[in-house]
Amino acid sequence: KMAAVDIDMPVETEPVIRDQDDLEREAEGFKEQGNAYYSKKDYSEAFNYYTKAIDACPRNASYYGNRAATLMMLSRFREALEDSQQAVRLDDCFMKGHLREGKCHMSLGNGMAASRCFQKVLELDLNNKEAKQEKKNATVLLEYEKMADFSFEKRDFRKVVYCMDRALALAPACHRFKIHKAECLALLGRYPEAQSVASDILRMDSTNADALYVRGLCLYYEDCIDKAVQFFVQALRMAPDHEKARLACRNAKALKAKKEEGNQAFKICNYESAYVLYTEALAIDPNNIKTNAKLYCNRATAGAKLKKINQAIDDCTSAIKLDDTYIKAYLRRAQCYMDTEQYEEAVRDYEKVYQTEKTSDHKHLLKTAQMELKKSKRKDYYKVLGVGKNATEDEIKKAYRKRALMHHPDRHSGAAPEVQKEEEKKFKEVGEAFTVLSDPKKKMRYDNGHDLEDDGCFEDSGPGNFFFQFG
Repeated sequence: KMAAVDIDMPVETEPVIRDQDDLEREAEGFKEQGNAYYSKKDYSEAFNYYTKAIDACPRNASYYGNRAATLMMLSRFREALEDSQQAVRLDDCFMKGHLREGKCHMSLGNGMAASRCFQKVLELDLNNKEAKQEKKNATVLLEYEKMADFSFEKRDFRKVVYCMDRALALAPACHRFKIHKAECLALLGRYPEAQSVASDILRMDSTNADALYVRGLCLYYEDCIDKAVQFFVQALRMAPDHEKARLACRNAKALKAKKEEGNQAFKICNYESAYVLYTEALAIDPNNIKTNAKLYCNRATAGAKLKKINQAIDDCTSAIKLDDTYIKAYLRRAQCYMDTEQYEEAVRDYEKVYQTEKTSDHKHLLKTAQMELKKSKRKDYYKVLGVGKNATEDEIKKAYRKRALMHHPDRHSGAAPEVQKEEEKKFKEVGEAFTVLSDPKKKMRYDNGHDLEDDGCFEDSGPGNFFFQFG
């Protein structure tokens, strides 16, 4: 048989019931320690001791008031607001509690609630200077908010940013004002600033739908449409009724799809269809500057293929107005200018491109345009003879004979002196043209834009000489 084992059974003890006076004395001790840390600006430790005081004596309004003050110094305004509200629930005549509640409402951007709190303080103490000043500040805050809303409706986004900056000086913890400012910065094209504001909020609250929307808006306007859609979808997960995110998401998807349709049509050389699709894409969202600049440039490329050169130039100009750093639009417009022999305009665009990107290709394009401009300011000998620039030697000879006979002085001997003088001038130009274009070396120099006046090309270019070469 096993030996019996003695087991020590636990002794039931009576719960220790502490005297209320002891708890209050202990709570006061914690409060004093909290006050000491608060004076030393060690707000984290002060918070800990005020919390201990509340745990010991949860019905004391001043403990909540003190902890609220500490939380305000730690910029934890929402928690401070809860403590302030609890303080005044426990003691409706606690002026500091009402004052702190009002300040928390102010910091969080609720001017109406703040004004009510400060009014309550004034009912308790009509001459409270701090409450009077804070109530004025609450009125100013409400005015800036009202002005910002009105300006946003008028699409005066700069005014909204101005109002929100002033409002945030009074309400530094208001996410709503920060988001409103960030959205307007995005609409003004100040994307880095807008992203910075939105990112700061998302670091504190990763589920903030408004901040996710603004972050997506910046990406959308920077033509990063796929990434933008991801943010819009995330915002809608957090807030399914977020109308702005829904609209932006729809626009982003539609814009991407229509642009890709246009690109696909262009790739298979269906330029008419591409032109129409780019036009439809441009109508989706006039606010998307960067994407629309690309769409205008794409439509210009399709237009150039369709020989709509003037429309292509206009589209490039529209693209540049939207984005004056868009090199591709300058290059496309310059080529259109070259095609229509508007060489001065082409040179201007190529100069802009070369100043921005000093590549060998851009330098070559600029030099070519400058040469064509120089050539365009000389006599156009091809035009004088009425032949194309690729005319053969025989075509040049035939054209010369025809024009020389047409303008020969003997043929106009009976005409008025003014007519004779004009025809003689034209006859001489025909001779000059033939002298240059019939000589392969001179023709090459002329085609390359070299000056021929000092080469002695026209020393014996009297009227008779030209004519009798074929007489």
